[in-house]
Amino acid sequence: MSRILDQRILLLVTSFLTSLQSTKVLSEWKKCGDPECETAMSRVQATTDYLGPDCRYLNFKTGEEIMVYSKLSRKNENLWAGSKGKDFGYFPKDAVKVEEVFTAEEVEVLTKETDFLCLHGDKYTFE
Repeated sequence: MSRILDQRILLLVTSFLTSLQSTKVLSEWKKCGDPECETAMSRVQATTDYLGPDCRYLNFKTGEEIMVYSKLSRKNENLWAGSKGKDFGYFPKDAVKVEEVFTAEEVEVLTKETDFLCLHGDKYTFE
């Protein structure tokens, strides 16, 4: 009985730590093409396959096109955010090459907690 209780506690702690990791803020600042981050900044092409560590990241295969909407800045400049079809998420800028730039001006804005939630379909997932 004690062993089963220990396993359940370990599973609960592991689940809690995983949910904390997937909701942590990746950066407090981001750069966008406009103050609302609604304008696509550029179109990029994947130069390698990428599988992100959790649901906040965009998975893609070499050759796929991605629209970039923001770039994390200051703390975590290596991550950009964009979409591929209906999928949206973060990815390393080193995994893509810029094909077309839509706006050269970048506005730096504070990130919001909602920037780091998982979006599945048309609903946010709180883990």
